[in-house]
Amino acid sequence: MKHRKLVILGTGGTIAGKADHAADNIGYTAAKVGIDQLLAAIPALTGSGLFISEQVSQVDSKDMSFDVWAQLAARVRHFLADDDVQGIVITHGTDTLEETAYFLQSVCQPAKPVVLTCAMRPATALAPDGPQNVMDAVAVARHPEACGVVAVCAGTVHSALDVQKVHPYKLDAFSSGDAGPVGYVEEGRLRLLRNWPFPQTGIACAAIEKVATWPRVEIVMNYAGASALMVQALVDQGVRGLVVAGTGNGTIHEDLQAGLLRAQASGVRIVRSTRCLEGRILPLSGNAIADSQGLSPVKARIALMLDLVAQDATSSAVGQA
Repeated sequence: MKHRKLVILGTGGTIAGKADHAADNIGYTAAKVGIDQLLAAIPALTGSGLFISEQVSQVDSKDMSFDVWAQLAARVRHFLADDDVQGIVITHGTDTLEETAYFLQSVCQPAKPVVLTCAMRPATALAPDGPQNVMDAVAVARHPEACGVVAVCAGTVHSALDVQKVHPYKLDAFSSGDAGPVGYVEEGRLRLLRNWPFPQTGIACAAIEKVATWPRVEIVMNYAGASALMVQALVDQGVRGLVVAGTGNGTIHEDLQAGLLRAQASGVRIVRSTRCLEGRILPLSGNAIADSQGLSPVKARIALMLDLVAQDATSSAVGQA
């Protein structure tokens, strides 16, 4: 039987980082090692001819941008359309991995596996974690039932919908909250704990390639003494959407809420999420601000941004009719 190929796309991050000393796990510079060099350090992946590698970007993921997202989504769509490609692995920084995963799931809705992986230690570390994470990601992408966007780190498989970075240093830095992981990779074999996550409804990948200026959507947080000043400042700057990371069940300080409601009345889209790491908002009838349908603040921001893009595309089409 013919073996189908996997595509491995590099975007930078700690997994491609370099430090001056092997003992230094935090004083490194991210995004210095190219994807081909990174893969050459993993003997099990070399010489098989079953991989296509490509450097899409070289960025520290804290600096991830809309332009890189659009470029990455275009390459994902390109390779997914190839019948000879079984799946895609993407090496990525940990800081915004959860956002990129959710973005790709929303705009590409892949029937094939798209597996993001990463590292908490640079490639030059005495004991780098990147090579094993890549091997685990390949094992997931090779699974015959795999589909959709997932993240693999420290042997754990997380869905794009649930994954969050929850620790700044330890190797197992990600969690799926109370949803739990999709599964575990154990000695190169995937053990599933639940069904593969269903693709979400999103806008077509082609639509984002036509976006000249992304709609500005920002996040504000509720806390003791939170006021409406930040909301007003963002409205004055022309923000089109705001996500509020509320306390508890999406609760919002009365002054901040008053500012959000004024912004909403002026046409700014407002979505309410929670700053809690686990659980989701249980909405009450009559809530004046829509909830995020279980999305974390950063993912709710992406969803709102894409919704505004789709809204603009529809308005443009109507205007040209």
